Amino acid sequence: MTADLLIVGSGFFGLTIADRCARELGLKVQIIDRRDHLGGNAYSEIEPETGIEVHRYGAHLFHTSNQRVWEYVNRFTTFTSYQHRVYTTYRGEVFPMPINLGTINQFQRAAYSPDEARAWVAEQAAMITHEPANLEEKAISLIGEPLYEAFIKGYTAKQWQTDPRELGADIISRLPVRYTYDNRYFSDTYEGLPTDGYTAWLERMADHENITVTLEADFFDESQPWHKAATVGRVPIVYTGPVDRYFDFAHGDLSWRTLDFETEILPTGDFQGTTVMNYADTDIAYTRIHEFRHFHPERDYPSDKTVIMREFSRFAGTADEPYYPVNTPQDRERLLAYRQLARNEKDVLFGGRLGTYQYLDMHMAIGAALSMYDNKLAPHFRDGAALDDHGL
Repeated sequence: MTADLLIVGSGFFGLTIADRCARELGLKVQIIDRRDHLGGNAYSEIEPETGIEVHRYGAHLFHTSNQRVWEYVNRFTTFTSYQHRVYTTYRGEVFPMPINLGTINQFQRAAYSPDEARAWVAEQAAMITHEPANLEEKAISLIGEPLYEAFIKGYTAKQWQTDPRELGADIISRLPVRYTYDNRYFSDTYEGLPTDGYTAWLERMADHENITVTLEADFFDESQPWHKAATVGRVPIVYTGPVDRYFDFAHGDLSWRTLDFETEILPTGDFQGTTVMNYADTDIAYTRIHEFRHFHPERDYPSDKTVIMREFSRFAGTADEPYYPVNTPQDRERLLAYRQLARNEKDVLFGGRLGTYQYLDMHMAIGAALSMYDNKLAPHFRDGAALDDHGL
């Protein structure tokens, strides 16, 4: 059992660290992952009956304005010209999202100019004259009650399984409204999907003679060789699992939201005409439906079958997969306590979405990993600098 660096978790953060350390520094890198596949939540697979690529953990859309990240990821994959657009169903009618001039005019049965739409939203938002006390009041102060009631209230209640009046105002800082007909979901410089799929991209990142990947290996299972007790203090570690789990929940659980999915094959070539359809009404239990054929219209998928995935959101239990940090005041207090513990861990760096308790898009995870490599790992292995200030 020899390695220069152990990486716990094979998502984009861990794979980026592994790639840089193996290729640039010549290190022998051992990656372990408790799942039966690499890539974390970005993993995709081919549905065998239809041949359609399915994102097992919900839709993943790559976009970035970070030039360095874009140049880096293009070492492993080319990208299609896909641009993400989202629609939402409200009371049996489909509207473009995020809220834009088209959404407002359709909702109002009007033909507002940009200035007229801006004035209408400002008039509606002005009904909140005090400091917002909860998410509902904050949202109304940003976009007004009519748009909030239609497109935000029900969807948010389903996402959080909580009445928005019981959620803190600090959960949202802004709600984007575009006073043009632009309904492109992201506004980044670069956007697309990996031409050969996510798994092919992820496998290329790990394809190096100095990188070893061991799957179905739990860092906290002492029956397997690369467990915590056998490695901490003996080999440098980049840990990308849940930070509270690393410290055996010494300061309590950090709260997360999780997702449940229902996948179905339907006997039609096109179920909804778009990749993602949100559902704003509370009488529909799921928050959205993904139809994966639309992510790759350039592919030769069957014309008589399609794959859809219904997505449900709820608070995570201890056995659930954590997706989105809830980040309550109590969570922030606990995170500070875990950060203090992390500073005392010898040669352990904490990174990624789970290791830092923050939501990271793929490009953000890759960018953070490149920074950790530049500022921590390369100086340590090249110059003997200490591995401190552990990424939290």
